[in-house]
Amino acid sequence: MDSQTVSRHATEPDAPTAGTLKPNALGVLGILFFVLSAQAPLTGIAGAAPIAVALGNGPGVSAAYLVAGLVILLFSVGFVAMGRHVVDAGAFYTYIGKGLGRTTGTGSAGLALFAYCTIQAAMYGLYGAIVSGLVATHTGLDLPWWAWTLATMAVVQALGAAGVEMGAKVLAVFVLAEFSILSVFALVTLFKGGGPEGLGLADSFSPSATLDGAPGVAVMFAVASMFGFEATAIYGEEAREPRKTVPRATYLAVAVVTGFFALVSWMLISSYGASKATAAAGKALESGDGAGFVFAPIAADFGGWVGDVLPVLLATSLFAGILTFHNSANRYLFSLGRDRLLPLRLCRLNRRHAPWTAGCVQTVLAVLLVVPFALAGKDPVLTLFSWFSGVAVLAMMLLYLLTSVSVVVFFRRARLDARLWNTLIAPALGALGIVGAIWLILANFTTLIGGERTTALWLTLSVPAVMALGLVAARVRGRALAAADG
Repeated sequence: MDSQTVSRHATEPDAPTAGTLKPNALGVLGILFFVLSAQAPLTGIAGAAPIAVALGNGPGVSAAYLVAGLVILLFSVGFVAMGRHVVDAGAFYTYIGKGLGRTTGTGSAGLALFAYCTIQAAMYGLYGAIVSGLVATHTGLDLPWWAWTLATMAVVQALGAAGVEMGAKVLAVFVLAEFSILSVFALVTLFKGGGPEGLGLADSFSPSATLDGAPGVAVMFAVASMFGFEATAIYGEEAREPRKTVPRATYLAVAVVTGFFALVSWMLISSYGASKATAAAGKALESGDGAGFVFAPIAADFGGWVGDVLPVLLATSLFAGILTFHNSANRYLFSLGRDRLLPLRLCRLNRRHAPWTAGCVQTVLAVLLVVPFALAGKDPVLTLFSWFSGVAVLAMMLLYLLTSVSVVVFFRRARLDARLWNTLIAPALGALGIVGAIWLILANFTTLIGGERTTALWLTLSVPAVMALGLVAARVRGRALAAADG
């Protein structure tokens, strides 16, 4: 069955609706806010930048964001070309299936769900810890991190069920808040000529600065910070004129995210001085407050009130990312149910044409991933956040690679697009860049997760294991469907 075809009607008992997502619900900006929320800009800067500066290539970390952005841009060219011919909420698994076969595509769906659910669980861990600390500080109410996490799961489920437009409006508020304060800081620092050592353009972007220290670590964290831009295709069915909206949103997202991270990290380094930034980042990490490396210069420019506001924005940044990955995962479940690869009940919709059953299942998966860490009394940041964010990035990079290869194979067979740059050269170059990124992630995986080698090994092996299970399940399901149809 073609992935763009609705197999049959499915309804929530009290809300008869067709088994299709709500069309014409999102424009370019609506999709862009979902993507930027997945990136969680403040989380990416406050969480990744101090580590990348201290352990990577120091002042050259800004150039690492440009390198990562170039790789993602090359990948996006083929990704967008495929999106003009395939519009489906399943995105990755549909794209991979078109080029590499239905079994491989279905197997990759399991990997995509694994990536989205683990990154969401990771963010729940950091979010719970931050909110617990904030509430205890300002109200004296001292509840464990998991209490706030479970309460937020209910809120996310309600917002997901309220429809994609409501989710986009909520995300717009949070994303604009965190983008604004970081962007204003960066622009103020830029226009006043930088910090004590000036702008330090050569210190951050020259070839020698880029290759200094451990550039692989910096590129690895830069790639990890861009996780989630591919969500543009997931909302294709709900977009206005998807063959125009999705490409524009994709390119705009890559450009905005790359420019934002490069500029903010450059001005952050400049505010300390290129010669002192690495030591400052290392000191912040040693104190256990890596985010202080980012918050301190902003507070110095704008006043002490920023020190109270930024932790709150960090919490809302994480909430926005959590909601985005909830929506992404439930649309995968919806699409798999609609294609009869999972139970058909998953494509039931509510009155707002939001995936109702799939959303409930996704929330249950989040509970199952988070609760064991709470029961075991594990630190939510050092284990849940660190472990699952690392494994999710590795899984997503494998999906990027499979998609790039699939784009090349698909257009060589279908001959639907004669543009060699879009259908062969750029996807091939993107695939080579992704292979390099995967190698860097594997080589530095213990650093990425902040754990031990044994833990890193087991988490690394979980990615091919999930892919293998997906392939086996796809074959079994395919045979069952063939027998039923026969």
